[in-house]
Amino acid sequence: MKVLVAQQNYHIGNFALNSAKMISVIEEAKSQHVDLVVFSELSVCGYPPRDFLEFDDFIKLVDDTIAEIAKHTTGIGVLLGAPTKNGFSKGKPLFNSAILIHEGALVGKVHKSLLPNYDVFDEYRYFEPSFDWNIIEFKGKKLAVTICEDIWNIGDNPLYRICPMDELMKFAPDIMINISASPFDYDHDIDRVEVICQNVRKYKLPMIYCNAVGAQTEIVFDGGSMVVNQNGFIHHELKYFVEDSFIVNTEDLYHSSPENLSHENLAMDKDMRVAKANDTNQIIEYLTNEHNIDQVKSALILGIRDYFNKMGFTKAILGSSGGIDSAVVLSLAVEALGKENVTAVLMPSTYSTSHSVDDAKALSENLGNPYHIIPIKDVYGSFIQTLDPLFANTPFGIAEENIQSRSRGNLLMAIANKFGYVLLNTSNKSELATGYGTLYGDMAGGLSILGDLYKSQVYALAKYINKEKEIIPVNIIQKEPSAELRPNQKDSDSLPDYDILDRMLYMYIERRKGPADIIACGFDEQLVRKTLRMVNTNEYKRNQFCPIIRVSAKAFGVGRRVPIVAKYLS
Repeated sequence: MKVLVAQQNYHIGNFALNSAKMISVIEEAKSQHVDLVVFSELSVCGYPPRDFLEFDDFIKLVDDTIAEIAKHTTGIGVLLGAPTKNGFSKGKPLFNSAILIHEGALVGKVHKSLLPNYDVFDEYRYFEPSFDWNIIEFKGKKLAVTICEDIWNIGDNPLYRICPMDELMKFAPDIMINISASPFDYDHDIDRVEVICQNVRKYKLPMIYCNAVGAQTEIVFDGGSMVVNQNGFIHHELKYFVEDSFIVNTEDLYHSSPENLSHENLAMDKDMRVAKANDTNQIIEYLTNEHNIDQVKSALILGIRDYFNKMGFTKAILGSSGGIDSAVVLSLAVEALGKENVTAVLMPSTYSTSHSVDDAKALSENLGNPYHIIPIKDVYGSFIQTLDPLFANTPFGIAEENIQSRSRGNLLMAIANKFGYVLLNTSNKSELATGYGTLYGDMAGGLSILGDLYKSQVYALAKYINKEKEIIPVNIIQKEPSAELRPNQKDSDSLPDYDILDRMLYMYIERRKGPADIIACGFDEQLVRKTLRMVNTNEYKRNQFCPIIRVSAKAFGVGRRVPIVAKYLS
């Protein structure tokens, strides 16, 4: 049986676009004499549709789109993902389903059993889990079709009480097919490959795995679909971060040798990664290794590009300070959107150094993007004069610093409003974690590019951007970071050294280690408790922040839910 794996970038709720993509592949597959086309999880409507699933009209559009696709299944089978109605009298109204259509008719349907309800996932909010298992027979083959999470309950630490593939093996299937929408984070690709190969080795069946690609607001899907032969070797791995397809003859998966062994040292890679992530002295090395940074760069560019394209935006603006964060954001945005579509605004204040302006100008000249210089001295002076009756005889402090930041935010938003730009935020995860930012000032924006990258990773990304030639001026990378809101200000005046800070933050946020565990690793107790208090007391700021492109296993936003008003570590 010839199977085409179609890794596509869908747009949530854009049924016309999604179906056009699918139909185009189906028609092309017919010319290649393909028997079955496989699409990814919830391909008809896009993943994750969230509360749109509660609209009857949305579900009707799903049904209408499936009916339209069915018209193109003459002589070919199509396996797609879609929400379907629960015909039973009990349970939630929908299933997350895989549907096989052939000759215009439904010939098989399976429902997802394991509904993830952690991190960015909330499928149990909408879907009823399946407790019935069946295979789909097609072209003389028994297909064990599963959906994403259904193959992840394997190994030493099962998350669920059941294992769908154990149930499906009772029907003696010939091949496994899994359709997925598995999000990117900077080491999830290794986990994903390992899980797929574990399933193949356990059940001694080849697997066709189709994953989604593309960004949906904060979540990035990286593709990496694959075909694995019966011996557990990768027969073919599709590209990452782009649409791709591959045709495989399933007979080749029972006796073939591997064509792509990029993950042949998988177990060693994972053991090494876990060891570094757990060793406090190697956390920075783990976070900044070149493989991770290369993938992060691709994910961020895809995240920017899809956010703009799918929202119908074309132009971006950002404040360019001559610092490392804005330099990296500007470089990524230019690559994602084109130099003519990204405007940088330099807004020096009384406390800005001349080299910061020069560095920012040099960066834009290297990139070729338009830039403007708007000094904020007079704007800031006007605020201070207006507030003088209240501020008189008080020392310069955080209020005066924040006025500068908010002045910049107001100018950027004014330009964005006037010309239809989207403001890109430049705050990093270290700053967001500790509250080192000004609400409605440097925390303003429509999309956060670096909000899931620690400062150490931002530096690594800057160096990676300069790998082939100098794009970001070296002085930006080498100089000590500063907000430049008061004389001779340095980040280190308010925060621990980033090498120390980022390790503590990673242990607390990603690894969910409490203060006692972090202190036991050799960190100063007073510093640990002070840092974690900063993280918790600044949740109110992050709660008002813009969407963050997710690249880690635990990003701020929908995947990390902690109370704003809490006593823990306060």
